[in-house]
Amino acid sequence: MQLIPAIDLKDGKCVRLRQGRMVDETVFSDDPLAVADRWVEAGARRLHLVDLDGALAGFPVNADLIGRIAEAHPGIEVQVGGGLRSFEVIQTYLDVGVNYVIIGTQAVRTPSFVDDACLEFPGRIMVGLDAREGRVATDGWESVSTLTASDLARRFEDAGVDSIVFTDIGRDGMMRGSNVEATAELARAIDIPVIASGGVTGLDDVRELCQVADSGISGAIVGRALYEGSIDLAEAQRLADETVGGR
Repeated sequence: MQLIPAIDLKDGKCVRLRQGRMVDETVFSDDPLAVADRWVEAGARRLHLVDLDGALAGFPVNADLIGRIAEAHPGIEVQVGGGLRSFEVIQTYLDVGVNYVIIGTQAVRTPSFVDDACLEFPGRIMVGLDAREGRVATDGWESVSTLTASDLARRFEDAGVDSIVFTDIGRDGMMRGSNVEATAELARAIDIPVIASGGVTGLDDVRELCQVADSGISGAIVGRALYEGSIDLAEAQRLADETVGGR
């Protein structure tokens, strides 16, 4: 199971939000490129980049910065979300070395877009399902739909997406632990991998996720805990490798 550092971009800076609220941000660095270097040096195998400005605007805002990060680390897998609502944008990201694109709001609004994207870019499409109290949120988490994460996940599994990134908004950035039960429940409901996101605080959370990794959880995105130092990336990845690999 991979531990995946999150690099959330807003106004060209690396930030973290609490529960997805754009007004509740903490700026951790004015140099996201240096942050990416730091996590790669610490042993990251994949990076999770989010264009927060793009998620609200509906089109990429930090695309140039994301491209520079991907180009600087050609040996590291990069997944990108935020404002991905056209084939042109997807192609642009893939051309600069991004491995996977995460479709969020557009997947909920226009599911057929995911169908078409999977045909056009096979193996490169992920879907981000961000839930607040079980219901999927869109538009940078500003709007909450009536749709459940499990129903949508099954829908997109049939479309051919590579994996699902599942975020419990209530846990995201709050340092209160992961919603392991909800993540494992979603993973058991489908046959494609699920990447957990939101609430990973320390090694205990990593252990709990590893214990249910066989449900279909392939990774965990880690944000604020890395930046505030409550979790060490190398140590966490070593724990995951030993725990999952030894089962």
